[in-house]
Order: sequence, then structure tokens, then C-alpha cells
Amino acid sequence: MIDKTIVKHLSDISLALFRKNFFGIYHGSISKKLDHNNFVINKKEAIFDEINEKTLCKLSMTIHDYSWNLASIDALIHSSIYTQIHEAKYIAFGMPPYTSAYSLEHDEVVFDDYFGKVTFGKLPIYDPGDFLSWYDRNFKEVPKAIKESPSNLIVVRGVGVYVYDRDMNDIVKKVAILENSCRLHALKSQFS
Repeated sequence: MIDKTIVKHLSDISLALFRKNFFGIYHGSISKKLDHNNFVINKKEAIFDEINEKTLCKLSMTIHDYSWNLASIDALIHSSIYTQIHEAKYIAFGMPPYTSAYSLEHDEVVFDDYFGKVTFGKLPIYDPGDFLSWYDRNFKEVPKAIKESPSNLIVVRGVGVYVYDRDMNDIVKKVAILENSCRLHALKSQFS
């Protein structure tokens, strides 16, 4: 059984991120670290505007039991981040449309707006290489790349955005600023 306050918090944050197009209906993942061995993550069939106790599962980072078969395809990445980055308490992965589109044509996110520039400065865009082997190696590459990022966030070209923090509200703020900045780039290009 998962603590009701954790379920409510993840549900509220998931709904906010869904409304901001960070998550698709079935696309993305959200998790919370419970202790040094356990975390909660959405299940494969979770719909992000309706997260509840039935759409979440508790996983052990040390024992891969049957629960892992129910969990999001991103569970191994989340577990690797929690294992390697001890200050990570929350993780989210999504494919926000403007950021994802921007990543297809650029090697870094250059922020022209105030909030983006002050929050991030510049963000490199991680090239995943061969998409066919991405899920065989992402649990190694994402934690390494995100540890090197000063913003606790990486944009993976054509894949999406991975972000962690100690506070879920900080994750939401970073995602909103990033997506808004990329949206402004898209709008700016229409006027050029």
C-alpha cells in the first residue's frame, strides 16, 4: 500500500504536467523516492490526468520482482538515477512538444527569454544515437548525462526530457520554463 499523501501529491503534479503537455496520455513517467531502496512510479497503463493508487507501484531498487513487469518502461532509468544521484527525490520524464521539436533541429537550447536565460543559461541537447538500441542503454546514459547537467535536467533529441530534483514543484517550474522558452522560439520563427 502506498501512502495516500504520496498518491495525492503525485496525482496533482501529474495532472499539472499533463495539462502543460509534458505528458501524453500514456507517454511519460513520474516517480518519488521513498528511501534508499524503494521508489514509487507509474504503471505502464497509467493515464497521467488520472493517477491514483491503482496506477502506481512500489519498486525495490535492489530486488527486481514481478512488480517491475507492471511498472513504466522508464522504471530502470528512474532506479539508476536514484541509485547514482542521492539528492534525487523526484523524477519525471515526458515529451513536451515544443522542446521535443526544438531538439530535432538544434544541438543546444539557447534561451532568448528572461526566465529561460536566468534559470538555465544554455542547455546542451543530448544525442541518443541509434533509436533502436536506446532502451537497451538509456539506463546507463541518462544518469551519467543528467549528473553532468547543472540544471538537473536533460533534453534528449527526439526522445524527451528527463528531470529530477529534491522538490517536485521545482521540477514543474523547470519544465514549464523550458517548454515556454521553446514555444517562444517556435513563435518567433513564424514572424521571421
